[in-house]
Amino acid sequence: MELIIGGAFQGKLRYARELHPDVVWVDGKACTLDEMCKIPGIYNFHLFIKKQMMEGKNILNLADMLLEKNPNMILISDEVGYGVVPVDAFDRDYRESVGRVCTQLAAKCSKVTRVVCGIGTVMKGE
Repeated sequence: MELIIGGAFQGKLRYARELHPDVVWVDGKACTLDEMCKIPGIYNFHLFIKKQMMEGKNILNLADMLLEKNPNMILISDEVGYGVVPVDAFDRDYRESVGRVCTQLAAKCSKVTRVVCGIGTVMKGE
């Protein structure tokens, strides 16, 4: 599994498409958990997590489940933990949950890349 992270509008998807031109990319805010387990490339993974939380679904084991069911997928997620801490309790929980899931994934992914201004820096792997 590969994880690509970075701030909003930093060129993560463009970077990933250049690196993996044959991958079909699906928007995480529009896919289901079942689809997530089969799709080779997901962008807006952070919005998938938000949707799952808004539907009241438990995401505690999401990282392990994805690693088991779709170990070759590529995930693209915004880093949502920077900036002002949200006043709204759900937004704080969402922000923390994205960080926790991405941290769990990064620990087990074969490659982790951070993209800033369209430039990818490999943090783990080749």
